[in-house]
Amino acid sequence: MTDTSKARPADSEARAPRQSRLLRLMRYLPLIAPVLLWAVPCGVLLYTGQHWPLPVTLVGTALFAFGLVGMPLAMARGHGRRQQDRAAIVGDTLLGAGWVLFTWSVLLGVLLRLALIVAGVGEGQDRARIVTWAVLGTTAVLLAWGYTEARRVPRVRRLDVHLPRLGAGLDGLRVALITDTHYGPLDRTRWSARVCETVNTLEADLVCHTGDIADGTAERRRAQAVPLGTVAATRARVYVTGNHEYYSEAQGWVDLMGELGWEPLRNRHLLLERGGDTLVVAGVDDVTAESSGLAGHRAHLAGALNGADPDHPVLLLAHQPKFVDRAAAAGIDLQLSGHTHGGQIWPFHYLVRTDQPALAGLSRHGTRTLLYTSRGTGFWGPPFRVFAPSEITLLVLRSAPAPTSP
Repeated sequence: MTDTSKARPADSEARAPRQSRLLRLMRYLPLIAPVLLWAVPCGVLLYTGQHWPLPVTLVGTALFAFGLVGMPLAMARGHGRRQQDRAAIVGDTLLGAGWVLFTWSVLLGVLLRLALIVAGVGEGQDRARIVTWAVLGTTAVLLAWGYTEARRVPRVRRLDVHLPRLGAGLDGLRVALITDTHYGPLDRTRWSARVCETVNTLEADLVCHTGDIADGTAERRRAQAVPLGTVAATRARVYVTGNHEYYSEAQGWVDLMGELGWEPLRNRHLLLERGGDTLVVAGVDDVTAESSGLAGHRAHLAGALNGADPDHPVLLLAHQPKFVDRAAAAGIDLQLSGHTHGGQIWPFHYLVRTDQPALAGLSRHGTRTLLYTSRGTGFWGPPFRVFAPSEITLLVLRSAPAPTSP
Protein backbone atom coordinates (compact mmCIF):
# COMPACT_ATOMS: atom_id res chain seq x y z
CA MET A 1 0.00 0.00 0.00
CA THR A 2 1.51 3.30 -1.11
CA ASP A 3 0.55 6.80 0.00
CA THR A 4 0.85 9.25 -2.89
CA SER A 5 -1.40 12.13 -1.80
CA LYS A 6 -0.98 15.20 0.34
CA ALA A 7 -3.34 16.06 3.15
CA ARG A 8 -3.69 19.72 2.23
CA PRO A 9 -7.30 20.74 1.58
CA ALA A 10 -7.75 23.60 -0.91
CA ASP A 11 -9.46 26.53 0.69
CA SER A 12 -11.10 27.53 -2.56
CA GLU A 13 -13.19 24.35 -2.96
CA ALA A 14 -16.26 22.75 -1.42
CA ARG A 15 -18.99 24.95 -0.07
CA ALA A 16 -20.78 23.86 3.09
CA PRO A 17 -23.61 21.51 2.04
CA ARG A 18 -27.07 22.95 1.92
CA GLN A 19 -29.20 22.23 4.92
CA SER A 20 -31.49 19.37 4.07
CA ARG A 21 -35.20 19.08 4.63
CA LEU A 22 -34.56 16.51 7.34
CA LEU A 23 -32.21 18.82 9.24
CA ARG A 24 -34.73 21.63 9.07
CA LEU A 25 -37.37 19.29 10.48
CA MET A 26 -34.99 18.15 13.21
CA ARG A 27 -34.95 21.69 14.63
CA TYR A 28 -38.51 21.25 15.82
CA LEU A 29 -38.40 17.59 16.86
CA PRO A 30 -37.19 18.25 20.43
CA LEU A 31 -40.38 20.28 20.95
CA ILE A 32 -42.99 18.14 19.24
CA ALA A 33 -41.56 14.61 19.48
CA PRO A 34 -42.18 13.98 23.21
CA VAL A 35 -45.78 15.15 22.92
CA LEU A 36 -46.49 13.00 19.86
CA LEU A 37 -44.65 9.93 21.13
CA TRP A 38 -46.47 9.79 24.45
CA ALA A 39 -49.77 11.67 24.08
CA VAL A 40 -50.94 9.73 21.02
CA PRO A 41 -50.46 6.23 22.56
CA CYS A 42 -51.99 7.48 25.81
CA GLY A 43 -55.13 8.54 23.97
CA VAL A 44 -55.33 5.38 21.85
CA LEU A 45 -54.73 2.93 24.71
CA LEU A 46 -56.57 4.61 27.56
CA TYR A 47 -59.15 7.12 26.37
CA THR A 48 -60.80 5.92 23.15
CA GLY A 49 -63.69 3.88 24.46
CA GLN A 50 -61.97 1.33 26.69
CA HIS A 51 -63.62 2.53 29.94
CA TRP A 52 -60.91 1.05 32.15
CA PRO A 53 -61.36 1.00 35.93
CA LEU A 54 -60.19 4.26 37.47
CA PRO A 55 -56.99 2.80 39.04
CA VAL A 56 -55.92 1.43 35.63
CA THR A 57 -56.56 4.79 33.98
CA LEU A 58 -54.65 6.68 36.66
CA VAL A 59 -51.63 4.36 36.64
CA GLY A 60 -51.53 4.26 32.84
CA THR A 61 -51.75 8.05 32.61
CA ALA A 62 -48.96 8.41 35.17
CA LEU A 63 -46.72 6.12 33.12
CA PHE A 64 -47.30 8.13 29.96
CA ALA A 65 -46.69 11.36 31.88
CA PHE A 66 -43.39 9.90 33.10
CA GLY A 67 -42.40 9.18 29.50
CA LEU A 68 -43.46 12.63 28.35
CA VAL A 69 -41.44 14.42 31.04
CA GLY A 70 -38.70 11.90 31.79
CA MET A 71 -37.55 11.24 28.24
CA PRO A 72 -36.50 14.80 27.32
CA LEU A 73 -35.02 15.41 30.77
CA ALA A 74 -32.94 12.23 30.63
CA MET A 75 -31.88 12.99 27.05
CA ALA A 76 -30.80 16.48 28.06
CA ARG A 77 -28.75 15.23 31.03
CA GLY A 78 -27.32 12.32 29.05
CA HIS A 79 -26.42 14.09 25.81
CA GLY A 80 -26.09 17.69 26.95
CA ARG A 81 -23.23 19.32 28.79
CA ARG A 82 -23.39 16.92 31.74
CA GLN A 83 -22.92 13.80 29.56
CA GLN A 84 -24.29 11.43 32.21
CA ASP A 85 -24.23 7.93 30.76
CA ARG A 86 -26.97 6.53 33.01
CA ALA A 87 -29.30 9.34 32.07
CA ALA A 88 -28.46 8.79 28.38
CA ILE A 89 -29.35 5.11 28.67
CA VAL A 90 -32.72 5.95 30.25
CA GLY A 91 -33.48 8.68 27.73
CA ASP A 92 -32.41 6.62 24.71
CA THR A 93 -34.42 3.61 25.87
CA LEU A 94 -37.53 5.72 26.43
CA LEU A 95 -37.06 7.29 22.99
CA GLY A 96 -36.92 3.90 21.28
CA ALA A 97 -39.80 2.47 23.29
CA GLY A 98 -41.88 5.58 22.69
CA TRP A 99 -41.26 5.45 18.93
CA VAL A 100 -42.32 1.79 18.66
CA LEU A 101 -45.37 2.36 20.89
CA PHE A 102 -46.37 5.44 18.90
CA THR A 103 -45.97 3.67 15.55
CA TRP A 104 -48.10 0.69 16.45
CA SER A 105 -50.67 2.74 18.36
CA VAL A 106 -51.29 4.64 15.13
CA LEU A 107 -51.22 1.60 12.83
CA LEU A 108 -53.23 -0.82 14.96
CA GLY A 109 -55.33 1.96 16.45
CA VAL A 110 -56.66 2.67 12.96
CA LEU A 111 -56.26 -0.47 10.87
CA LEU A 112 -57.13 -3.11 13.46
CA ARG A 113 -60.09 -1.10 14.72
CA LEU A 114 -61.42 -0.79 11.17
CA ALA A 115 -60.89 -4.50 10.55
CA LEU A 116 -62.80 -5.39 13.72
CA ILE A 117 -65.66 -3.11 12.73
CA VAL A 118 -65.84 -4.61 9.24
CA ALA A 119 -65.71 -8.13 10.67
CA GLY A 120 -68.43 -7.26 13.20
CA VAL A 121 -66.28 -8.34 16.14
CA GLY A 122 -67.46 -7.13 19.54
CA GLU A 123 -68.93 -3.85 20.67
CA GLY A 124 -67.15 -0.52 20.99
CA GLN A 125 -65.47 -1.21 24.34
CA ASP A 126 -64.48 -4.75 23.34
CA ARG A 127 -62.88 -3.53 20.13
CA ALA A 128 -61.06 -0.74 21.95
CA ARG A 129 -59.61 -3.18 24.48
CA ILE A 130 -58.57 -5.64 21.75
CA VAL A 131 -56.68 -2.80 20.09
CA THR A 132 -55.02 -1.86 23.39
CA TRP A 133 -53.78 -5.37 24.10
CA ALA A 134 -52.68 -5.85 20.49
CA VAL A 135 -50.63 -2.63 20.61
CA LEU A 136 -49.05 -3.52 23.95
CA GLY A 137 -48.28 -7.08 22.85
CA THR A 138 -46.81 -6.01 19.51
CA THR A 139 -44.70 -3.31 21.18
CA ALA A 140 -43.35 -5.73 23.80
CA VAL A 141 -42.40 -8.33 21.20
CA LEU A 142 -40.74 -5.80 18.86
CA LEU A 143 -38.78 -4.16 21.68
CA ALA A 144 -37.51 -7.50 22.98
CA TRP A 145 -36.56 -8.63 19.48
CA GLY A 146 -35.14 -5.22 18.58
CA TYR A 147 -32.94 -5.16 21.67
CA THR A 148 -31.56 -8.60 20.84
CA GLU A 149 -30.89 -7.51 17.24
CA ALA A 150 -29.08 -4.36 18.39
CA ARG A 151 -26.83 -6.09 20.90
CA ARG A 152 -25.80 -9.15 18.87
CA VAL A 153 -22.70 -9.38 16.71
CA PRO A 154 -23.88 -8.50 13.20
CA ARG A 155 -24.23 -11.13 10.53
CA VAL A 156 -21.80 -10.92 7.62
CA ARG A 157 -23.30 -9.75 4.36
CA ARG A 158 -21.29 -10.89 1.34
CA LEU A 159 -21.58 -9.64 -2.22
CA ASP A 160 -19.57 -9.34 -5.41
CA VAL A 161 -19.14 -5.86 -6.86
CA HIS A 162 -18.18 -5.61 -10.53
CA LEU A 163 -16.03 -2.62 -11.44
CA PRO A 164 -15.40 -2.40 -15.21
CA ARG A 165 -12.16 -0.41 -14.76
CA LEU A 166 -10.68 -2.80 -12.17
CA GLY A 167 -7.62 -4.60 -13.54
CA ALA A 168 -7.51 -8.40 -13.64
CA GLY A 169 -4.67 -8.39 -11.12
CA LEU A 170 -7.07 -7.01 -8.51
CA ASP A 171 -9.92 -9.36 -9.31
CA GLY A 172 -11.15 -11.00 -6.10
CA LEU A 173 -9.86 -8.25 -3.81
CA ARG A 174 -11.65 -8.65 -0.48
CA VAL A 175 -12.89 -5.47 1.20
CA ALA A 176 -14.44 -5.66 4.68
CA LEU A 177 -16.61 -2.76 5.79
CA ILE A 178 -17.66 -1.81 9.31
CA THR A 179 -19.25 1.50 10.18
CA ASP A 180 -21.36 3.32 12.75
CA THR A 181 -20.09 1.32 15.71
CA HIS A 182 -21.35 4.10 17.98
CA TYR A 183 -19.57 3.08 21.15
CA GLY A 184 -21.52 4.89 23.83
CA PRO A 185 -23.19 4.91 27.23
CA LEU A 186 -23.88 1.16 27.13
CA ASP A 187 -20.49 -0.47 27.58
CA ARG A 188 -19.89 -2.68 24.52
CA THR A 189 -16.22 -3.55 25.01
CA ARG A 190 -16.91 -7.29 24.73
CA TRP A 191 -19.18 -6.74 21.73
CA SER A 192 -16.46 -4.69 20.08
CA ALA A 193 -13.92 -7.49 20.53
CA ARG A 194 -16.33 -10.06 19.06
CA VAL A 195 -17.01 -7.82 16.05
CA CYS A 196 -13.27 -7.57 15.42
CA GLU A 197 -12.90 -11.34 15.74
CA THR A 198 -15.62 -11.78 13.13
CA VAL A 199 -13.93 -9.33 10.77
CA ASN A 200 -10.69 -11.28 11.12
CA THR A 201 -12.37 -14.48 9.93
CA LEU A 202 -13.05 -12.77 6.59
CA GLU A 203 -9.35 -12.64 5.64
CA ALA A 204 -9.84 -9.25 4.03
CA ASP A 205 -7.20 -7.46 1.99
CA LEU A 206 -8.62 -4.07 2.94
CA VAL A 207 -10.70 -3.23 6.03
CA CYS A 208 -12.65 0.04 6.07
CA HIS A 209 -14.40 1.95 8.85
CA THR A 210 -16.57 4.74 7.44
CA GLY A 211 -17.09 6.73 10.60
CA ASP A 212 -19.34 7.34 13.60
CA ILE A 213 -17.02 5.31 15.79
CA ALA A 214 -18.59 6.52 19.02
CA ASP A 215 -20.82 8.91 20.91
CA GLY A 216 -18.36 10.59 23.23
CA THR A 217 -14.72 11.58 23.13
CA ALA A 218 -11.88 9.20 22.34
CA GLU A 219 -10.66 9.49 25.91
CA ARG A 220 -14.08 8.52 27.27
CA ARG A 221 -14.81 5.61 24.89
CA ARG A 222 -11.25 4.39 24.49
CA ALA A 223 -11.80 1.00 26.13
CA GLN A 224 -14.60 0.13 23.72
CA ALA A 225 -12.57 1.23 20.69
CA VAL A 226 -9.27 -0.45 21.61
CA PRO A 227 -10.29 -3.85 20.12
CA LEU A 228 -10.22 -2.17 16.69
CA GLY A 229 -6.44 -2.42 17.01
CA THR A 230 -6.73 -6.21 16.68
CA VAL A 231 -8.36 -6.07 13.24
CA ALA A 232 -6.18 -7.73 10.60
CA ALA A 233 -5.89 -6.93 6.89
CA THR A 234 -3.36 -8.16 4.36
CA ARG A 235 -2.96 -4.65 2.86
CA ALA A 236 -4.42 -1.83 4.95
CA ARG A 237 -7.00 -0.66 7.46
CA VAL A 238 -8.48 2.71 6.55
CA TYR A 239 -10.86 5.09 8.32
CA VAL A 240 -12.78 8.29 7.66
CA THR A 241 -14.66 10.52 10.07
CA GLY A 242 -18.43 10.52 10.47
CA ASN A 243 -20.68 13.30 11.68
CA HIS A 244 -20.67 12.01 15.27
CA GLU A 245 -16.92 12.46 15.58
CA TYR A 246 -17.56 16.18 15.13
CA TYR A 247 -19.82 16.18 18.18
CA SER A 248 -17.00 14.69 20.27
CA GLU A 249 -13.58 16.21 19.50
CA ALA A 250 -12.98 14.59 16.11
CA GLN A 251 -9.21 15.06 16.11
CA GLY A 252 -9.01 12.84 19.18
CA TRP A 253 -10.63 10.02 17.23
CA VAL A 254 -8.35 10.57 14.25
CA ASP A 255 -5.34 10.37 16.56
CA LEU A 256 -6.62 7.26 18.36
CA MET A 257 -7.32 5.40 15.13
CA GLY A 258 -3.80 6.20 13.96
CA GLU A 259 -2.48 4.90 17.28
CA LEU A 260 -4.46 1.67 16.77
CA GLY A 261 -2.81 1.13 13.39
CA TRP A 262 -5.54 2.44 11.10
CA GLU A 263 -4.85 4.93 8.28
CA PRO A 264 -7.11 7.98 8.67
CA LEU A 265 -7.85 9.05 5.09
CA ARG A 266 -8.49 12.71 5.70
CA ASN A 267 -8.89 14.00 2.16
CA ARG A 268 -6.07 11.87 0.80
CA HIS A 269 -5.54 8.49 -0.83
CA LEU A 270 -3.47 5.34 -0.84
CA LEU A 271 -2.55 3.08 -3.73
CA LEU A 272 -3.25 -0.63 -3.52
CA GLU A 273 -1.23 -2.58 -6.07
CA ARG A 274 -1.49 -6.24 -6.98
CA GLY A 275 -0.76 -8.27 -10.08
CA GLY A 276 0.46 -5.21 -11.96
CA ASP A 277 -2.80 -3.31 -11.42
CA THR A 278 -3.59 -0.40 -9.12
CA LEU A 279 -6.63 0.68 -7.08
CA VAL A 280 -6.85 4.17 -5.61
CA VAL A 281 -8.31 4.01 -2.08
CA ALA A 282 -9.40 7.53 -1.14
CA GLY A 283 -11.25 9.06 1.79
CA VAL A 284 -12.85 12.38 2.72
CA ASP A 285 -13.91 13.96 5.98
CA ASP A 286 -17.62 13.95 6.71
CA VAL A 287 -19.69 16.64 5.02
CA THR A 288 -20.37 18.24 8.43
CA ALA A 289 -16.65 18.69 9.12
CA GLU A 290 -16.33 22.24 7.82
CA SER A 291 -19.16 23.56 9.99
CA SER A 292 -17.49 22.01 13.07
CA GLY A 293 -14.92 24.81 13.12
CA LEU A 294 -11.97 22.42 13.43
CA ALA A 295 -9.02 23.74 11.44
CA GLY A 296 -8.31 21.70 8.31
CA HIS A 297 -11.41 19.52 8.59
CA ARG A 298 -13.66 19.54 5.54
CA ALA A 299 -14.88 17.19 2.82
CA HIS A 300 -12.45 17.84 -0.04
CA LEU A 301 -12.62 15.30 -2.86
CA ALA A 302 -10.13 17.06 -5.14
CA GLY A 303 -7.58 16.97 -2.33
CA ALA A 304 -8.26 13.29 -1.75
CA LEU A 305 -7.54 12.51 -5.42
CA ASN A 306 -4.60 14.90 -5.81
CA GLY A 307 -1.79 13.09 -7.60
CA ALA A 308 -3.84 9.99 -8.47
CA ASP A 309 -3.73 8.65 -12.02
CA PRO A 310 -7.19 9.28 -13.51
CA ASP A 311 -6.94 5.99 -15.41
CA HIS A 312 -6.91 4.00 -12.17
CA PRO A 313 -10.21 2.91 -10.59
CA VAL A 314 -11.12 4.66 -7.33
CA LEU A 315 -12.70 3.27 -4.17
CA LEU A 316 -13.88 6.20 -2.04
CA LEU A 317 -14.78 6.21 1.65
CA ALA A 318 -17.34 8.89 2.56
CA HIS A 319 -19.50 8.58 5.64
CA GLN A 320 -22.78 9.89 4.22
CA PRO A 321 -24.35 8.44 1.06
CA LYS A 322 -25.34 11.90 -0.16
CA PHE A 323 -21.69 12.59 -0.96
CA VAL A 324 -22.25 10.34 -3.98
CA ASP A 325 -23.37 13.32 -6.09
CA ARG A 326 -19.84 14.71 -5.89
CA ALA A 327 -18.35 11.25 -6.33
CA ALA A 328 -20.35 10.61 -9.49
CA ALA A 329 -19.37 14.00 -10.92
CA ALA A 330 -15.71 13.06 -10.35
CA GLY A 331 -16.08 9.62 -11.97
CA ILE A 332 -15.51 7.60 -8.78
CA ASP A 333 -15.97 3.86 -9.36
CA LEU A 334 -17.23 2.79 -5.92
CA GLN A 335 -18.20 4.77 -2.82
CA LEU A 336 -18.57 3.06 0.57
CA SER A 337 -20.82 4.76 3.14
CA GLY A 338 -22.82 4.19 6.31
CA HIS A 339 -24.76 6.77 8.34
CA THR A 340 -28.32 5.62 7.56
CA HIS A 341 -28.46 2.55 9.85
CA GLY A 342 -31.06 1.30 7.36
CA GLY A 343 -33.49 3.41 9.39
CA GLN A 344 -32.68 1.41 12.58
CA ILE A 345 -36.26 1.37 13.90
CA TRP A 346 -39.00 0.97 11.32
CA PRO A 347 -40.55 3.14 9.88
CA PHE A 348 -37.91 5.82 10.57
CA HIS A 349 -36.33 4.97 7.21
CA TYR A 350 -38.95 7.15 5.50
CA LEU A 351 -37.42 10.19 7.23
CA VAL A 352 -33.89 9.06 6.40
CA ARG A 353 -34.78 8.84 2.71
CA THR A 354 -35.72 12.53 2.67
CA ASP A 355 -32.07 13.31 3.42
CA GLN A 356 -30.10 10.53 1.73
CA PRO A 357 -30.15 9.08 -1.81
CA ALA A 358 -29.88 5.49 -0.59
CA LEU A 359 -30.88 3.57 2.52
CA ALA A 360 -28.92 0.32 2.26
CA GLY A 361 -27.23 -1.92 -0.27
CA LEU A 362 -25.71 -1.36 -3.70
CA SER A 363 -27.01 1.38 -6.00
CA ARG A 364 -25.83 3.04 -9.20
CA HIS A 365 -25.41 6.79 -9.61
CA GLY A 366 -24.54 8.28 -12.98
CA THR A 367 -22.89 6.24 -15.70
CA ARG A 368 -19.99 4.83 -13.68
CA THR A 369 -20.39 5.26 -9.94
CA LEU A 370 -21.61 2.53 -7.61
CA LEU A 371 -22.56 3.28 -4.01
CA TYR A 372 -22.66 0.70 -1.25
CA THR A 373 -24.53 1.88 1.85
CA SER A 374 -24.12 -0.23 4.97
CA ARG A 375 -26.92 -0.51 7.54
CA GLY A 376 -24.21 -0.05 10.17
CA THR A 377 -22.46 -2.35 12.60
CA GLY A 378 -23.74 -0.86 15.85
CA PHE A 379 -26.68 1.32 16.81
CA TRP A 380 -27.20 4.95 17.68
CA GLY A 381 -29.08 5.99 20.82
CA PRO A 382 -32.04 3.65 21.41
CA PRO A 383 -30.69 0.11 21.89
CA PHE A 384 -33.11 -1.36 19.37
CA ARG A 385 -33.06 -2.42 15.73
CA VAL A 386 -36.46 -3.18 14.24
CA PHE A 387 -36.61 -4.44 10.63
CA ALA A 388 -33.16 -2.94 10.01
CA PRO A 389 -30.52 -5.53 10.95
CA SER A 390 -26.92 -4.50 11.52
CA GLU A 391 -24.17 -5.83 9.29
CA ILE A 392 -20.51 -6.49 8.74
CA THR A 393 -19.98 -6.36 4.99
CA LEU A 394 -17.57 -8.28 2.78
CA LEU A 395 -17.37 -6.91 -0.74
CA VAL A 396 -15.41 -8.95 -3.26
CA LEU A 397 -14.30 -6.67 -6.09
CA ARG A 398 -14.53 -8.18 -9.56
CA SER A 399 -12.97 -6.91 -12.75
CA ALA A 400 -14.91 -6.81 -15.99
CA PRO A 401 -15.24 -10.31 -17.46
CA ALA A 402 -13.04 -11.01 -20.46
CA PRO A 403 -14.89 -10.71 -23.78
CA THR A 404 -16.05 -14.05 -25.11
CA SER A 405 -14.99 -15.07 -28.58
CA PRO A 406 -17.80 -15.67 -31.08
